[in-house]
Amino acid sequence: MALSKLDNLYRQVILDHSGHPHHRGELLDGTTVDLNNPTCGDVIKLSLKLDGDTISDIAFDGSGCSISTASASMMTDAVIGKSSSEALELAEIFSEMVQGQADNRQKQLGDAALLSGVAKFPQRIKCSTLAWNALKKALENNGSAEVANLSGH
Repeated sequence: MALSKLDNLYRQVILDHSGHPHHRGELLDGTTVDLNNPTCGDVIKLSLKLDGDTISDIAFDGSGCSISTASASMMTDAVIGKSSSEALELAEIFSEMVQGQADNRQKQLGDAALLSGVAKFPQRIKCSTLAWNALKKALENNGSAEVANLSGH
């Protein structure tokens, strides 16, 4: 009984992030990366601003399933105020987690740790990692815009 109540709480948090995403929008003077997942049609435009090496602002727009949108919302909450290296480490932890390699480090993800159950649904992994992959590209490009297709990942 307690487990089903906990599962319901997790689902509610995910639905809340999907229905009322945090940091939704676009930053006009930041680094922008566009990614899409042709498997299911999810599209994201991620914008971020760096103050030195720190993510001072971040926003996303686009369209996608509830997992994709919730993951983007949770990712923005997790990385704002973090250094580039800290954000890249969180992206790696998230990627490992949704592939079933969970460990104590996932606590650092905040609400995004609630998406660990995606590992049970391999077809949803790309949905959950789309925003995180956009973040990696934005930080790796360090200021240049890019449009990418996720089909090869």
